[in-house]
Amino acid sequence: MTSDLAPARTVLITGGSRGIGLACAHAFAAEGHRVAVTFSSTPVDAEGLLAVKCDVSDPAQAEAAVAEVDAQMGPVEVLVANAGITRDGLLVRMSEDDFTSVIETNLTATWRLAKLVVPKMMKARWGRLVAVSSVGAYLGAPGQSNYAASKAGLIGLTRAIAREYGPRGITANVVAPGPIDTDMLATMPDDRRAALGAQIPVGRIGTPAEVAAAVTFLASEQAAFITGAVVPVDGGLGMGF
Repeated sequence: MTSDLAPARTVLITGGSRGIGLACAHAFAAEGHRVAVTFSSTPVDAEGLLAVKCDVSDPAQAEAAVAEVDAQMGPVEVLVANAGITRDGLLVRMSEDDFTSVIETNLTATWRLAKLVVPKMMKARWGRLVAVSSVGAYLGAPGQSNYAASKAGLIGLTRAIAREYGPRGITANVVAPGPIDTDMLATMPDDRRAALGAQIPVGRIGTPAEVAAAVTFLASEQAAFITGAVVPVDGGLGMGF
């Protein structure tokens, strides 16, 4: 049953096969919305979701994915740009491909998908875009110049969209998670996880569901007067930035 997003909306979540993306998909579906998720390699095993295989860095695949969602569920009304990759390496050792592939997937693909869905949002005079950035956008991290640049770029991109299309009933916001208990952290040794948690003011690593709660709120009717915001979900790790 829908609550904050009434009536039911069509939601597209990129990178929705696991972790934060899948948690967002479950949260929107629980509210009664029509939810589609893209995946590049790992199939989505969840009832009630439309799974669309798509490499978001490929313009043709992105266009085909949006067209498929439109045909099966109706025009995308909520876009959650969550797909992202890492190709870590120190600056002087990082290859051109390692840098550009991260920018293409994390940043350029968000611009591309927004460009595909905004026209119909404009026509409906209602739309929500939520980009999943990272605390790394403003803290930086050794070996992640490409990732930090892509996630910082999402903030500028989203704020430009917010200014351009606010008068059309479209909001655009950013969620910036800190360390979250996903597959990436699952491979980390227990002592390193404990040390990481100790650096966070709330004293622990976050959960995908906690990020999803922020995303669904920003997509809600209640958040209609919030746009261009960067909402940290990081346990206080990045406060002051």
